[in-house]
Amino acid sequence: MIKHKYLILRRVTQISLMLLYFGANAWGWNILVGDLSSSLILGTIPMSDPYAVIQMFAAGAIITTDIFVGALIVFFFYGIVGGRAFCSWVCPVNVITDSANYLRRKLHLNQIEKKQPASRAMRYWILVLSLVLSVLMGVTAFEFISPISMVHRGIIFGFGFGFGAIIIIFLFDLFVLKNGWCGHICPLGGFYSLVGRFSLIRVNHQEEKCTLCMKCKEVCPENQVLFMVGKSSEQVLGGECTNCARCIEVCDDDALNFSLRNLIANKK
Repeated sequence: MIKHKYLILRRVTQISLMLLYFGANAWGWNILVGDLSSSLILGTIPMSDPYAVIQMFAAGAIITTDIFVGALIVFFFYGIVGGRAFCSWVCPVNVITDSANYLRRKLHLNQIEKKQPASRAMRYWILVLSLVLSVLMGVTAFEFISPISMVHRGIIFGFGFGFGAIIIIFLFDLFVLKNGWCGHICPLGGFYSLVGRFSLIRVNHQEEKCTLCMKCKEVCPENQVLFMVGKSSEQVLGGECTNCARCIEVCDDDALNFSLRNLIANKK
């Protein structure tokens, strides 16, 4: 069994998507054209970021049929199947924040900070604020300044502000706030947390196998969702879980694995 198979799969997925986007711009490939806000698969299937589309609607823009259909496809995929998988399997910023988190553990910076100086609820307030500003200013407020868009478009079309966004997010997560961008600030992550609250793919914890090593909580970018570790056998149902599978990979006890959501309550 490959120890880091999910990490490898995530990186292959992220790099492959970036390559397809880049290939469409540089060499005219027709497999995946556009960017993370709006794409077209094989010149036929539209894909749109639902959060960006909501901002467009709030700003007073006219939503065309293909953009609306694309947003519905993405919305239902993550809502029914993937949960917040966009953040760990697609978003290019995830590579930056994972790198900062890894270095943070190696430098033992987590031991210095006893309490996070910011609440994870901040991302939801920023989500609401972005929609309010979109209405008041008539622009897609978050998309206008989104580091995700800067990094992604930088990879596709050439780095400008995207390179600066990479440095700022990396240093912020490394020295200022653990899992700062993805776990506390990013409104897109907050949006997918709400969308994927009832998705089918879940991490399952088996209490009888757990030896309380707590490696899972150490690597988890949203460790509050693992409150049941060592206490009870249940699924991770918190919408904030990114399905990154890092907890599964570091668990030497095989106490954590992927499973399908229990749609019928168990009766003792």
